[in-house]
Amino acid sequence: MPGRPTPGLRSSAGESLEDLLEALPEDLYAQAFTHASWAGHPAESYERLAFLGDVVLSLAVSTDLLPRFERYGAGRLTKVRAQAVSGPACAQVAEQLDVPRRLKAAAPGGLGRGADVLVQSERVLASICEAIIGAAYMAFGIERTAPAVVDAFRPATQEALDHPEDYKSQLQERLAQRSEHVAYQTVEETGPAHDRLFAVVAEVDGREVGRGLGKTKKAAEQEAAAAALEELD
Repeated sequence: MPGRPTPGLRSSAGESLEDLLEALPEDLYAQAFTHASWAGHPAESYERLAFLGDVVLSLAVSTDLLPRFERYGAGRLTKVRAQAVSGPACAQVAEQLDVPRRLKAAAPGGLGRGADVLVQSERVLASICEAIIGAAYMAFGIERTAPAVVDAFRPATQEALDHPEDYKSQLQERLAQRSEHVAYQTVEETGPAHDRLFAVVAEVDGREVGRGLGKTKKAAEQEAAAAALEELD
């Protein structure tokens, strides 16, 4: 199982997710790269490990987010996590772990779907990424696996924090189902001109449904919309 640790995937404890992948017992490594069409029995494919890995990934990222963002409610944390551990994010980590090459190397000759086709599928790459996480958890436990997972997904988590999904559009769509509309009002501006902080409220029929703070009015409106969505949820 050749390979080198990939920059950006190393945990603070010194182990990267790739390190754990390289250290997997042979049976777990093989299962993590066995497509269902290659397996003699469904339990021998990566799907069961992916089921477990999905839970471990969610737990690791949630545990990392919770103490860092004390003012975020459960709804906002859920949205950040969902974006951070999405299929595209998992597929990107899979690419960094050299999953396409590893999957091709594991493919049996003349059996099942070809690896050349499978590596083009974002869903397959994402599932194998989750399977690797599940296998690492089985082999090494949460103490070693969680830090490596958090570091591997840190770029995706930061992207979710820096560029969140469009909460204003989501809120408007939710309200449109009830024939309601949202309006945003800037209620406070504080700080010097070069470092302003805006407070915005989201209102529906004159009733406040969410409040947000931001360095710009647009950012504050997104925070207010996220708060409103959390309240609706």
